[in-house]
Amino acid sequence: MTVLSKFATGTGLAAALLAGSVTAASAFTACQVTDTGGIDDAGFNQTAWKGVQDAIEAHGIEGRFLESQAESDYEANLNSLMGGGCDVIVTVGFLMGDATAAAAKANPDQKFSIVDFAYDPAIPNVIGQVFATEQAAFLAGYLAAGMTETGVLGTFGGINIPPVTVFMDGMVHGANYYNEKHGTDVTVLGWNPETKEGLFTGNFDSLDDGRAFAQNLYDEGADIVMPVAGPVGLGSAALADELGTDELKIIGVDADQALTDPEKAHVYLTSVLKRMDSTVQEVIEAAMNDTFEGGVIVGTLENDGVSLAPYHTFEGAVPAELQAELDEIKAGIIDGSIKIGM
Repeated sequence: MTVLSKFATGTGLAAALLAGSVTAASAFTACQVTDTGGIDDAGFNQTAWKGVQDAIEAHGIEGRFLESQAESDYEANLNSLMGGGCDVIVTVGFLMGDATAAAAKANPDQKFSIVDFAYDPAIPNVIGQVFATEQAAFLAGYLAAGMTETGVLGTFGGINIPPVTVFMDGMVHGANYYNEKHGTDVTVLGWNPETKEGLFTGNFDSLDDGRAFAQNLYDEGADIVMPVAGPVGLGSAALADELGTDELKIIGVDADQALTDPEKAHVYLTSVLKRMDSTVQEVIEAAMNDTFEGGVIVGTLENDGVSLAPYHTFEGAVPAELQAELDEIKAGIIDGSIKIGM
């Protein structure tokens, strides 16, 4: 029997979820520290936690998480997990890079893994989980360029950091590749891969910002928008729901947002998936099997670490010819004949 319980720490800034057998406390515990946005952010925190949950289901281990409400919580949350209660600690997010490195170096016998960060040189007790997200986002940009009615697409990010801008890079390059192949002139507002200038909300949690930024892009002609800002994108989806999908469609990121945001499922053309659940489970299993080594895991189109989600309600709207082109482009990215951004 699996039992779930949730409790707050004394500071009130973190929460934890314990899962496991009451009668036979597992010999192995996996712990996660989230970035801001919460464990149920319908994005990367939630997807990474699914990897812990999958390991719980597959192996009967225990799992626990601490939520970071602000960047100032990273160090405190990590310190609270020291002391032998966690066999592996998974931290989520590029912004946790410094705090994770400091904790790992101070506790060399503790195994760590961090999502969206890789250290050079590698730290012996840390596995980085990084993703070639630009590959899947390239497909999304090509798809959007083939589906737009206005010839204008839009994107914006939460914070100007590489795990965010890599999505935006891929989208722009994919749309440009569509233009090259079809002689069109689809433009992408909100990001310039060359100058690294674009639109950013400055946070990963304000739904009001998600609505406002999508509204501004819509007002400038965009009929398909990709928010790369965690739960912020839910505000964009709410706007698309109000306007109607003939006016505005959304491309989700991280998780299949037609599934994680079911009430607005009909507004998502697709989502750019980062399979953090798969890599987190892989790390946990390596720690369980004593095959854990510091270094990096890279998710790609080839190993299904990144991909495009199904079109769901738009399945019948995406032309068969465009779908065939996307299949060819995916194969080209995998075999190296298509170079992204070159």
